[in-house]
Amino acid sequence: MTNTPQFSGRDLIVFDGSCVPCSGFFRFMLRHDRAGRFSFATAQSPLGQQLYRDLGLPSDDFETNLVIVYGQLHQRLDAFAVAMRALPRPWPVLSLCRFLPRRLKDALYFAIARNRYRLFGRQDSCPLPSPQIRARFAAGKL
Repeated sequence: MTNTPQFSGRDLIVFDGSCVPCSGFFRFMLRHDRAGRFSFATAQSPLGQQLYRDLGLPSDDFETNLVIVYGQLHQRLDAFAVAMRALPRPWPVLSLCRFLPRRLKDALYFAIARNRYRLFGRQDSCPLPSPQIRARFAAGKL
């Protein structure tokens, strides 16, 4: 978890737009975040690229989604957990994964992340979202 003051008051999920499970996570969050708390950006977008570079993460191989809540940046399984905690019932129960030992969480996460294209395939393109969904995408620079 990293403090990112430039995001205070703005919750954001950055996901790999060509990754099938990552895009599935985006669609899940869009469907269940009825309050519209989260904005979204793909890792391939200018904002996503800037965040990955600023964090010293590869900007061409996205092994983690980024979730920013209350100005705090979360990665890997902790990102999933904090996103689940932000949703209405019953989804917060899934945030209990945050209590797993770090080594186990990272091992599980990276086992899937490093093999995600082989296991699930790759999306060639993102479908064009409706105007309501497009309004939830963060744009521009930090």
